[in-house]
Amino acid sequence: MKTSYYFLIFSLLIISCKPTDTSLEVTVYETSEKGNKLTEITTFTNTENAATIVLNPAEKKQTITGFGGAFTESSAYLLNQLSKKNRDTILQAYFAPEGANYSLTRTHMNSCDFSLNQYSYSPVADDVTLAHFTIEEDLDDLIPMIQEAMELSEDGFKIFASPWTAAPWMKDNNQWVGGKLLPKYYDTWALFFSKYIAAYAKEGIDIWGFTVENEPHGNGNNWESMHFTPKEMTDFVEFHLGPKLEKDGYGDKIILGYDQNRAGLKEWVDEMYRNDASSKYFDGTAIHWYESTYKIYAEALQYAHQKAPNKYLIETEGCIDSQVPAWKNDAWYWQKEATDWGYDWASEEDMHLHPKYAPVNRYARDIIGCLNNWVDGWVDWNMVLDTQGGPNWFQNWCAAPVIVDPEKDEVYFTPLYYTMAHFSKYIRPEAKIIGLDNSDKDLQVTAAENPDGSIAVVVFNEGKTQKSFTLHLNEKETLVNIDAQALQTIIILSTKQ
Repeated sequence: MKTSYYFLIFSLLIISCKPTDTSLEVTVYETSEKGNKLTEITTFTNTENAATIVLNPAEKKQTITGFGGAFTESSAYLLNQLSKKNRDTILQAYFAPEGANYSLTRTHMNSCDFSLNQYSYSPVADDVTLAHFTIEEDLDDLIPMIQEAMELSEDGFKIFASPWTAAPWMKDNNQWVGGKLLPKYYDTWALFFSKYIAAYAKEGIDIWGFTVENEPHGNGNNWESMHFTPKEMTDFVEFHLGPKLEKDGYGDKIILGYDQNRAGLKEWVDEMYRNDASSKYFDGTAIHWYESTYKIYAEALQYAHQKAPNKYLIETEGCIDSQVPAWKNDAWYWQKEATDWGYDWASEEDMHLHPKYAPVNRYARDIIGCLNNWVDGWVDWNMVLDTQGGPNWFQNWCAAPVIVDPEKDEVYFTPLYYTMAHFSKYIRPEAKIIGLDNSDKDLQVTAAENPDGSIAVVVFNEGKTQKSFTLHLNEKETLVNIDAQALQTIIILSTKQ
């Protein structure tokens, strides 16, 4: 009897002494105005009035396609001007697992403004069968850059291509800039895409897909462009491009329509997905942010998703444009010094769309806003530019995450590089954006569950004071401090174990 009694008491003691572990184990990386650059943060201080962020993995939203940047002739040319050490450093920083690990990339077909000059793969006029098609212009710089990136990327990355214009001989104005594709060359232009796939495949590069036309509204008649209305593009895809790729065995290649600013989304998706026949060939919609690098256009993004909920919605280009980038001056990227292209010309009623706004804030704010409004991929523009913001044959200077001085063989990783890495490195392809509740409207937050079960939570504090919050997942929680003007990625290891 005594033995049973003591055994019962001992068992109760064991149960009562067993710790109740409600702490959530996380790893926190921060990039901040004060100087952190994807720095691991391990010490947090209890504060009063901490906000709460409650994760809900059961609420699954869009599937992530990827994050990355663009292979341009300008970027590739600059890499070839650097020492092998610096060239390798940059490519590893973008594509190696220990770097930003880019998973979704873009390149241009024919020349663009970030080319050294204007060129086409179809240089011979009236060559309707494209017997003289050649990618020779890409062999010195662009293709080697892509090939080296492929060697460094353990997970691989998707690459889609965008034309800025057909050769002038195919257009109604016979010019590189502006004008429209002549209907008599619609089949030739569709063949052009097929030829491009085959030519790049011979170089060992698999093209995942295309946008039909970069900026079909045009660009103010400044550099290479070719105009389409929504109906003209949809007709071209439904009756020419889609069937041609299908016929040539490339029916699995992704076709993204539109490829310009978000304010015009509604009329484009209404036309692209006008019926089953057109919807068959459009795999998704491509968007840019230049209508305003401040406003998210959440309603337009929501509308595009609802119109085609099972299609891609990818931000295919964004950058700090119309700016000569600051060289080795991190503070500039955190200050309201940069403008966007609309700042100098916007009307008084639209000026609120084009404020002076810190470059890091633009990137972080926009990517989080996109992810919270059904966008599944976000692609930066040039990966590498020089201290002038080029080379660019039109002198359309822009900033890039990595700036180089080829004459001095120097490399500068700007805060924009680390901003992109907060997403590309930790939110992987096939991740699912998940639901969350955030009690602090001044903290911008998104979260994704990766295929391996880990969860990445990205938090941006663009305010001037430090903040604190408790992060909740199921029955566990942890306290996190985030510095003023800081971006954090918080990693929670697999919840599937």
